[in-house]
Amino acid sequence: MPIFGGKESNVFEAIDRHLDAVDKTVRAFERLMGSYLGGDLKGAKELEEEVTRLESEADTLRRSIELMLYEGAFLPASRGDYVRLSELVDQVADAAESAAHTLILAKPRVPEELKDEIMALVGEAVKTYEKLMEAVKALNEDVDKALKLAKETEDLEENADRIEYDVKAKVFDSESITTYAKLIWNQVLTKVGDIADRAEDASDQVMLMAIKRRG
Repeated sequence: MPIFGGKESNVFEAIDRHLDAVDKTVRAFERLMGSYLGGDLKGAKELEEEVTRLESEADTLRRSIELMLYEGAFLPASRGDYVRLSELVDQVADAAESAAHTLILAKPRVPEELKDEIMALVGEAVKTYEKLMEAVKALNEDVDKALKLAKETEDLEENADRIEYDVKAKVFDSESITTYAKLIWNQVLTKVGDIADRAEDASDQVMLMAIKRRG
């Protein structure tokens, strides 16, 4: 059963729309990476444009949440928490857009032997954000569940970190990848890891808010 009503319910609906917009941004980036690794540069470029559009949409929704909060939803002591949460969630979309731009602008050669592992990293980043979405949505229903899901988000981020490190090590060890491509893939993989990192940052905020609610 929802904990809040009235203006607060409207904020939660806006938060859900924002979460979905960020989710679409991250998934568009996942498709972009798949297209790029598969040699479809035209499709990847089109998806970069979609990522940019969706990130802008998410940013607009974030600003609308902040406006609703400053117009009086929640007690003043809680408003800052929700502003901070929406900013942190929005940074996930920012990370996806940054990764997309770096990849498409620099166009590094695809390391054929590492395609699956690169996609595994992207997939783990997406899973981390998915878990964050669940945690944020649980804040209005069950704070204990929100805490549990926030912890699971952290665990997934740690998995993403391990995959990122392993893939980077293989990139730098490879004799078939040029120095230029190694440097670019290092940047791209770092930015993919940032998707999971920013989701984990937001999960810390969920934990903080859930703990405050429990008192």
